[in-house]
Amino acid sequence: MSTSKVMSTEILEIQPQELKFTFEVKKQSSCSIRLGNNSDQYVAFKVKTTSPKKYCVRPNTGIIKPKMTCDFTVTMQAQRAAPPDMQCKDKFLIQSTFIPFGSTEEDITSDMFAKDSGKYIVEKKLRVILTVPPPSPILLPINGVLKQDPSCEASMQKEIVRSGVENIPPPQRVNEDVKGIEIAEEMDELRAVDFVDSKPADNVEELKVVKKDVELNLAKDFEDLKLKLNVTDSTLREAEFKIMKLTEERRMTNLEKDRLKHELASVQEMLRKNSVKRAQVGFPLLYVCMVALVSVALGYLMHL
Repeated sequence: MSTSKVMSTEILEIQPQELKFTFEVKKQSSCSIRLGNNSDQYVAFKVKTTSPKKYCVRPNTGIIKPKMTCDFTVTMQAQRAAPPDMQCKDKFLIQSTFIPFGSTEEDITSDMFAKDSGKYIVEKKLRVILTVPPPSPILLPINGVLKQDPSCEASMQKEIVRSGVENIPPPQRVNEDVKGIEIAEEMDELRAVDFVDSKPADNVEELKVVKKDVELNLAKDFEDLKLKLNVTDSTLREAEFKIMKLTEERRMTNLEKDRLKHELASVQEMLRKNSVKRAQVGFPLLYVCMVALVSVALGYLMHL
C-alpha cells in the first residue's frame, strides 16, 4: 500500500493538531495531546520526533480500545537559549495501526510500525509552536502613557550593567501560516523517542520533592503490605489450629471404635463359651439386650 493512500485515511482523531509550548529559558514546558479511537477495532500508536534528546514523551506507545481516548504528554527539556525568531523546526510523528482484539501493551513491537511490514499504517505529522509567557505587570499607565515601574526599571538596569546585554523579548509566537513542508523528506529524519533520565541542574529541588513523595508512598505501601501479611498470618494460624483439633478428634474416634470392637469380640467369645454349657433353649433377655446395644454403638461409630 502506498504512503499517499495510507495518509488519506485517519485512524485516530488527534487534538490539538500541533504542539504548543510556553517557552522560557532554563525552564521545562509541557503540553498534552489527546488521541481518540472512533473505530470498532483496537488501535496501537507510537510517537516519534526529530529531536529525541530534547523531548520526553509519556507514554510514547500505547493501545486505544474502540470508542476510547488516550492522552500523552510531551515535555520539552529546559533550554539555555531561545531559538532564532522563536521558530522551532522540531517535528513529531504519530503512527497508528489496527491490531487484533484483546491485544495488550506488551504485544507492541517496533515491527508493527515498519513500512515494509505490510500492515495498514497511518502517519500524522505535528509541528511545534513556541509561545512566550504572558507579560508581567511591570508597565504602569501614567497620563495615558505606559511607563515602567521604577523598581522594575532599576532592577533591569542592574541586570543590563551586570551582563552588558539588554534582554529583548522575542516575538510572541512563530508564524502559524508556514506551508509547503515536504513529508517524504522529513520521515527519513524521524527517530523513536527516548526518555531522558538526566535532568537539568535547575530541577534539583523539584527532583528532591518528587523523591520525597515517592519515599512516602513506598513507606505507606510497605505498611499496608505488612498489615496484610499480619492478617494472613493470623488466618493461617487459626486454620492450622482447627486442623490440629479435627485431627485429634478423629484420632480419639478411631481409638473409641477400636475399643468397642475389642469389647464386642470379648462378649462374643464369652457367649460362645457359655453356649456350650447352656441347658435351656433360647437366650436370656439380658444377653440379647447387651448384644443389641453393642451392635448399635458399633454401627454408629462405623458411619462416622
